Amino acid sequence: MNYNKTVDRLDLNRFMGDWFVIAGRFTIFEKGAHNGLERYEWNEEKKQVDISFTFRKDSFEGKQKEITQTGWIYNQESKSHWKVRPFWPLKLDYLVIAVADDYSWTAVGVPSGKYLWIMARDWQFSKEKVESVVKKLNELGYPTVDLKYVPQKWSKS
Repeated sequence: MNYNKTVDRLDLNRFMGDWFVIAGRFTIFEKGAHNGLERYEWNEEKKQVDISFTFRKDSFEGKQKEITQTGWIYNQESKSHWKVRPFWPLKLDYLVIAVADDYSWTAVGVPSGKYLWIMARDWQFSKEKVESVVKKLNELGYPTVDLKYVPQKWSKS
């Protein structure tokens, strides 16, 4: 099955910034992530999105890791279908399949449905809120089985 449906229009300026990775089906590179944080920064000069994923490996005290990627807006009309390069020469589809009206959460997937990332602006995104996102994804027809949660524990400052 192919899942190519994205949000109709993404406001890139509102989408940029920090997103706490709350739940999903992840790649091998994200295994054991704690305090997963995805950061998107628009690079005007290069017309690309600079992406940084930071996390602690296997525990909150684990080694700090960072994965950097580059994203390009593939669908210029909707801005919600990107191509993302984790390393050269690979470029993968990145689909913003849902986003809250207030940009407090988002769900990103891939056409195969194999991977899914549910992210929020607040690290204390409750399981009930995740369930409401999952319900929305189910209504859109995106597979939501076998989700894993990313442990999040940040100081309240």
